[in-house]
Amino acid sequence: MLPLRLSAVVLPLIVCCLFLPFCLGIRSFPTTVAAVGGDALFQFSEAPEYRNGAGCPVSGNSDSILSCDPSLVHIAMTLDSGYLRGTIAAVHSVLRHSTCPENVFFHFIAAEFDPASPRVLIQLVRSTFPSLNFKVHIFREDTVINLISSSVRSALENPLNYARNYLGDMLDRCVDRVIYLDSDVVVVDDVRKLWSVKLTESRVIGAPEYCHANFTKYFTDEFWQDPLLSRVFGSRKPCYFNTGVMIMDLVRWREGNYRKRIENWMELQKKKRIYELGSLPPFLLVFGGNVEAIDHRWNQHGLGGDNLNGVCRSLHPGPVSLLHWSGKGKPWVRLDAKQPCPLDRLWEPYDLFKPRHFQNRAREQPWSFSSSILVGYAHDLL
Repeated sequence: MLPLRLSAVVLPLIVCCLFLPFCLGIRSFPTTVAAVGGDALFQFSEAPEYRNGAGCPVSGNSDSILSCDPSLVHIAMTLDSGYLRGTIAAVHSVLRHSTCPENVFFHFIAAEFDPASPRVLIQLVRSTFPSLNFKVHIFREDTVINLISSSVRSALENPLNYARNYLGDMLDRCVDRVIYLDSDVVVVDDVRKLWSVKLTESRVIGAPEYCHANFTKYFTDEFWQDPLLSRVFGSRKPCYFNTGVMIMDLVRWREGNYRKRIENWMELQKKKRIYELGSLPPFLLVFGGNVEAIDHRWNQHGLGGDNLNGVCRSLHPGPVSLLHWSGKGKPWVRLDAKQPCPLDRLWEPYDLFKPRHFQNRAREQPWSFSSSILVGYAHDLL
């Protein structure tokens, strides 16, 4: 007798072989993933299958694309139930605009104790993007929980906000470079253009900088009044940058032990209040004034408004390659509430979330087989 998990895969294949004419559209059936956490039911439409265009790098492995393949573009994102809809839309946008979507490899960072188990999240990603190359890494929240201090908005205290500090430890050692993206972005340009940006003069990270911003407001008066602390910027000309879009050289990151440098500032923050904004200020303290400046088109940020009110905002002047709803307001929340900001309509085409009436139908049939269950590269928990 076949084990239960194997039966769920093998039996539908047997049926499909016996009734081939009825199985040609099998991928069009919805795959429902129910998650723990009230009545939450995450269900997304299957994304189109995006294929490489002409001139794309050829994978060095003929059997499967492994994370160590040098032809890959590596992208790291968090994967959690709270921002799941945003993550799915962000992935969809990357694939839709990439000239070489099969050469994009996603590293999803999932919390150990997310209300939706990592296994459920893996099945959901696989069913939504059957051909996606990805791996899920489990982030142990106790790694950072004792270092987190209170912030101006409770969402900023989520341990996953600090997962970017540990990418050098979590990702395979062969991955020497990664693009980190927040879950509230959409990419409207070929991500390989961002990947091709060089980090010069041994810089560890690259990001769009905003030197017109008032840098002093990111730290408390207690910080600036302490001559020892404020001296950290004495030999630098720091500019604000948003950590939601970064290129990271993981070789230099590991060699310089930058994780520990960031943790040292977080430990000081627990003893002496030197900032208010969660995971951003430690990055500014370590890297401010030593960042590879990337074109502003790669982070049109602040579209979610400020951290307290989330009011509507317009785009900054200039071209756009990436839209970022940083701040309190999220496009999916405002769209569902029928109170969208004008720019939220730019996010909407990438949303694969199914409306409630489709979900109600799915409850009547809790699991429908999809061929996508056989595809994917998140083998860690299987």
